[in-house]
Amino acid sequence: MTSSQAEAHPPAASKLSSTRRRQLTGGALLIAVVVVLIDQGTKVWAEATLTERERIPLIGDLLGLQLAYNPGAAFSFGEGFTWVFALLAVAATITAIVFAFRVQRVGWAIVIGALGGAAASHAGDRLFRDPGFARGHVVDFLAYGNWFIGNLADIVIVTAAITGAVFMIRTGDETTE
Repeated sequence: MTSSQAEAHPPAASKLSSTRRRQLTGGALLIAVVVVLIDQGTKVWAEATLTERERIPLIGDLLGLQLAYNPGAAFSFGEGFTWVFALLAVAATITAIVFAFRVQRVGWAIVIGALGGAAASHAGDRLFRDPGFARGHVVDFLAYGNWFIGNLADIVIVTAAITGAVFMIRTGDETTE
């Protein structure tokens, strides 16, 4: 293994310098804050601009803009359990913060920051939006055909989860070498 490969893939047992650990943690937390700001900003824009009745096509019927308030999870699953989703979003946010202080690789810092920011943004919706504390509805505005309506945090969650899965598969390949 070359020195550049060793730097890209530090052994699990090796310790990172405190400066490097602070950089990775700070980077993950900064990414989380940026995701929250962008997601919440687009939701403010959507509420000011869009309506629940009208869909604005962007790519024919495939993708459009339409305001929706989702009390449930994906595809409005579990609409009567908004408080459970609020707890899960808070737990995911806390978990991401804990992992941000343990991250050892740049790629994972990005994934953890992105997931943490998306979870925090959804937690904010669940905790502080109407109809009330821990019963709030998530603001959605990206209409995917007639399938579902989502938001930017949803895109971040799916993208980061797939990236994390790829990282785990690749790490599994490295341990067998």
